[in-house]
Amino acid sequence: MSDGVMKRMGMIFRAKANKALDRAEDPRETLDYSYQKQLELLQKVRRGVADVATSRKRLELQLNQLQGQSAKLEDQGRKALALGREDLAREALTRRSALQQQVTDLETQHQTLQGEEEKLTLAAQRLQAKVDAFRTKKETIKATYTAAQAQTRIGEAFSGISEEMGDVGLAIQRAEDRTAQLQARAGAIDELMASGALDDPSGMAKDDITAELDRLSGGSDVELELQRMKAELAGGPSAQQQALESGQGGAAQQAPQQPQQHPRLDKQ
Repeated sequence: MSDGVMKRMGMIFRAKANKALDRAEDPRETLDYSYQKQLELLQKVRRGVADVATSRKRLELQLNQLQGQSAKLEDQGRKALALGREDLAREALTRRSALQQQVTDLETQHQTLQGEEEKLTLAAQRLQAKVDAFRTKKETIKATYTAAQAQTRIGEAFSGISEEMGDVGLAIQRAEDRTAQLQARAGAIDELMASGALDDPSGMAKDDITAELDRLSGGSDVELELQRMKAELAGGPSAQQQALESGQGGAAQQAPQQPQQHPRLDKQ
């Protein structure tokens, strides 16, 4: 495998890893972690200040002790000299001189520690100010990020609802179009059936002319039946005979209108 292919694979791998880290990373957690580290650093600085102050205090105690011993030796030498003991006075002053050298060294260390303590105290104060500012900024960024995240989720939810409603609208439109097609087809079939253009397999359908003839024939039968019933209610045989004759006469008058040859007569 060539070096170019290896470089490309390495670049792709790093890009994929970086993208995965971006998805997994939460800026709020990163800010909290950074703030925690700053607090730990501030705590270390404060502990250093406390250690330096403790050392300075110990030096001050030693200085006080040495200065007390020096003053005591000076007083003893003065008293010895007053008593005529010059040798004791000289010894006391010699010891006092040695103590004074220690006092001088301790004073130098004390000044050095005091300077370090002041520097560390100032650094701690500055670091405390930076930590407080970072905490304020951190909370502001976290609030802004949370609001943006919530707004993004709401936007995504509305977008999903919008897409879903669009699908529903298309489904409704397709259903309405299908219903209109079925209604038009049903209306066309009814018109064709009524006009006789389509045969009814059941044999029940009739065209307009047949339906009109059946209606007229049915009306004539009803009128004849009504006249017969009126004659029966009148109660006389002559009335019944007149009704029958009237019926025969009506039939005779209607007979010429019927076809001359009837299928049954031809068969007889």
